[in-house]
Amino acid sequence: MSSIDQYISLFEHNRETVDAASPEALNRLRPDALAALKSFGRFPGKRDEGYSRFPVEEVFAPDYGVNIARVPFAVDVAQTFRCDVPNVSTLLGIVVNDAFRPTSTLLKNLPEGVTVCSLAAAAASDPEFVKRYLGTLSHNRDAASALNTLLMQDGVVVRVKAGVQLEKAIQIVNIFNAAGTMMSVRRMLVVIEDRASARMLVCDHTQSRDYSYLSSQVIEVFLGEGASLDFCDIEESSEQTSRMSQMFVSQAAGSRLAVNGTSLTVGRTRNEYHVDLNGEHCDTEITAMAIADGRQTVDNSSRINHFAPRSRSNQLFKYLLDGQSQGAFEGLIYVAPDAVQTEAYQNDRNLLASDDARMHTAPQLEIYCDDVRCSHGAATGQLDQNALFYMQTRGVPRSEARMMLMQAFMGDVIDHVSIDGLRDRLRHLVERRLSGEHVACGDCAASCHNQ
Repeated sequence: MSSIDQYISLFEHNRETVDAASPEALNRLRPDALAALKSFGRFPGKRDEGYSRFPVEEVFAPDYGVNIARVPFAVDVAQTFRCDVPNVSTLLGIVVNDAFRPTSTLLKNLPEGVTVCSLAAAAASDPEFVKRYLGTLSHNRDAASALNTLLMQDGVVVRVKAGVQLEKAIQIVNIFNAAGTMMSVRRMLVVIEDRASARMLVCDHTQSRDYSYLSSQVIEVFLGEGASLDFCDIEESSEQTSRMSQMFVSQAAGSRLAVNGTSLTVGRTRNEYHVDLNGEHCDTEITAMAIADGRQTVDNSSRINHFAPRSRSNQLFKYLLDGQSQGAFEGLIYVAPDAVQTEAYQNDRNLLASDDARMHTAPQLEIYCDDVRCSHGAATGQLDQNALFYMQTRGVPRSEARMMLMQAFMGDVIDHVSIDGLRDRLRHLVERRLSGEHVACGDCAASCHNQ
């Protein structure tokens, strides 16, 4: 029996329970998701192109528990986020496994025109809004997104109405906490309407390190005309935690998207970015960095579709791999025939700090228009031994010199972070991670202590 079969069986045996616990705006998507999942038949495996480092079939194969009955889980927020990094002021919501919980400060401080709430609650109170957007971008494109739609029961809705300029960043903290193996089905719907702007910080943490967890996450983002979104994602979980995260974005004319992904501590993780530039003068920037050691795996995949003229995209991915860790990057820039004067750039840079670390990279261009400026590149190497030797001759211990070079390697990715104060905090977290400490996102720590 394939991994898909066990999840189909789980759903079919618990369909009444799932439907009874969810509003109609969610349940209406399940029949198509079930049909899609059956048609796929299986998840991609090692032999499928693009999945050699993260075989989805293998990752989803263990018999994870799924919280079909919506049992509430307690969580000790203060215990989860112990860190001495100062506070970043945010509008904070918490997702415990896959259930959204607003904090008291979020409920008190949300400005007019901004919604941050439970997906289940939004589907019940404003079903037409949820029906208009939910599932239209992911639309069962592959087995992983279809499974997420089939089993989702809650998630997060972020809506910023037209013309609203949100000053404080919205922070969503995903926490794994269960006394047993568990798969959490996490869903996020983000709608930034015309001429509105927002910044978001999403942090993943694992409270218990005694069990294996799997996160199935789908994020759908809609940017209206002239809208702007800065989206930062920090993953600090555990070596026993796996994550399959898929982000689908639709950009209208004149919109701006900046995504920054940081993988600090993971087990196995795959992050997919699917971005459609549907209007003229769109701007898209994706920067990501990954630090992995031991037997950890970090896999990033991107597809940027330029469907309209005079838009720009830029991608920068960096990996620092040590031990027997593995990294992968596969990216595709697609330029449609009518997308004249497109500018699209893609760059992947990788540093192997051990002889056993492995990196797979495959940047690609698919261009059907002559009037464009596009480029892609990839490079993989090791620490500069001459630089190490030079620093040692100046009295810098070898271990400290290695860490300084690795920190410098990640510097330009961190520089792209736009949330006030977060750049310095990330530099601190990266320094601690490279020194061998277990780190947690200090922004979550200081914020959560005051909820």
